[in-house]
Amino acid sequence: MSKLGAVVEAVEKREKFVLEQVQRARTDQQFAQQVMDRWNKIKSEIPVSKTPTGLPLPRLALPELDEAGEIARYLFGDGLPGEFPFLNGAYREMYLEPLRQAEVQDKKSGSPNGSNGKKNGARPPEEPTRLFSGLMLAEDTNKRFHFLSAHQRSKRLSTAFDGPTLYGIDSDADGVFGKIGEGGVAVDTVEDMVRLYDGFEIGSPDFSASMTISGPAPIIMAMYIAAAKRRFGPGVVANLRGTIQADIFKEVQAQNETIFPIEASLRFLLDMIEWTSQNMPRWYPVSISGYHIGEAGSTPVQQAAYTLSNGFAYVEMLMARGADVNVFGPRLSFFLDCGLDAEYIALSRVSRKIWAIGMREVFGADRRAQMFKLHTQTSGRSLIAAEFKNNLTRTAAELMLAYMNGTNSCHSNSADEPFTTPSEEWIRLAAHGQAILLEESGIFKHTMNMLTGSPGMKAVERAVETAILDEFREIESLGGVMGAVENRYQRSQIQNAAHRYEQQIYDGTRPIVGLNRYRNAAEEMPEIELARTSRAKQKLQVDRLMKFKKKNAGKAKGALDKLVKVVERGENCFPALLEAAEVCSLGQITGRLQEVVGHFRPMV
Repeated sequence: MSKLGAVVEAVEKREKFVLEQVQRARTDQQFAQQVMDRWNKIKSEIPVSKTPTGLPLPRLALPELDEAGEIARYLFGDGLPGEFPFLNGAYREMYLEPLRQAEVQDKKSGSPNGSNGKKNGARPPEEPTRLFSGLMLAEDTNKRFHFLSAHQRSKRLSTAFDGPTLYGIDSDADGVFGKIGEGGVAVDTVEDMVRLYDGFEIGSPDFSASMTISGPAPIIMAMYIAAAKRRFGPGVVANLRGTIQADIFKEVQAQNETIFPIEASLRFLLDMIEWTSQNMPRWYPVSISGYHIGEAGSTPVQQAAYTLSNGFAYVEMLMARGADVNVFGPRLSFFLDCGLDAEYIALSRVSRKIWAIGMREVFGADRRAQMFKLHTQTSGRSLIAAEFKNNLTRTAAELMLAYMNGTNSCHSNSADEPFTTPSEEWIRLAAHGQAILLEESGIFKHTMNMLTGSPGMKAVERAVETAILDEFREIESLGGVMGAVENRYQRSQIQNAAHRYEQQIYDGTRPIVGLNRYRNAAEEMPEIELARTSRAKQKLQVDRLMKFKKKNAGKAKGALDKLVKVVERGENCFPALLEAAEVCSLGQITGRLQEVVGHFRPMV
């Protein structure tokens, strides 16, 4: 059995502890005074800033409480932003503009409070906006990246790969020519990876790369490292920032892009996590992903429950290898979607809390490893082709929910995605949606907790937490995540939820404006220009690949032979992958590994 049952017990024990502290604050005068003193100290130290209209606002919004029991409930149950159990945020401040010295006034003396203030002209924090692209060949995606990031202080780029790359297949393989560069960028070699990020200082503190790929993720990760070393030398490796999706569990449960058997896939993933955790302290080697679970049709609760349980399973596996949870734990990241269902009002907040409690109480993790680092993407499933301009409003509402939940980074989908790879016009509007919310509006940039903690949000939190723990119990009864996967539990539940979702649309119980409600019958489908890769570009990709293979033919054989020996000996194979990525193509490495470990076969 797994430790998921112990996580359930830990969360329930935490709830009892909070109630005990509430009762203690109401019966023990000395403890009550300690709680009140701490509360008053916290409030007295909150800086005050001013909006452009001159309105003074506290840097942190706290509930108006003056009773020790309720204060204890807040401090121990919710916690301040950046404090266990991180319900109100992973960090003390997020999205806020830096305070200007003139704005910060000591409440007692009226003099500037230099400990909290920053000088005029202080650099704003890194934007949480992450920009997503992937089309045609590497140089085409590179051009789009430069277009998207032209006005960003920080370059936070997410990359989508084409179908052959996602399955570890080379562009010159039989039957894939027409798929080259479709729906994502074609990457076959380290040379493609160099082209993909050309012109970006990928070792800079202001640059972060995210790669949306799982099956061949360790190979693509090795190519990224090799490309960085070619451009900036070996010393750049420790400075690389970003994440690679790499989550095999969500592939088996929802997305189907699995190329090796589950055991081998997990082995390659864990090898990569161990190596990067030791050698790349700023890199997240796995993005434990609920987004694709949600897009496959799950309910919000299922998405969170399966994502969290998958995360705990990875922790358990790594610790069984002898890995230090306080080394790899801070390098785990998460990815959820954000739709319009009521659960999204608090889904990420509750996930952050459950992760923190489980990591601390069950796995003995320290503060950094308890933090649930979250990327959110607005829901692709919510985008509708009918009267598609309404998608702008849907995405704006989802962005509001994502930031209310304190996501660490966010991607907003484009309104034209039901038809094609986003065009420059609509992807620009999608990015501007976040800029309007975070920079133009004052909703998030002046005060932490501006929209959190309402009675409605708390009601949703309680209901969502209970439902997630119920899912944990069911998974544990099946033998943990691996047992549930072998029984196809997650996949069957996702399929059932997807069917129910579609049925609700058809029978009208789930209203979709412009589709089954308030539809303009006279409107015709718009003519949208599809993003397609020309035959000439596809041929160029194949020609480049064949030249690369010919140039490195001698070295490639030796590198692949060495990789196979390492795999057969049961050693960490990622260092050998790094060597192979220099001279071998993606398909060459995938094919040779499949000769050793086999192919993925779907479970019946």
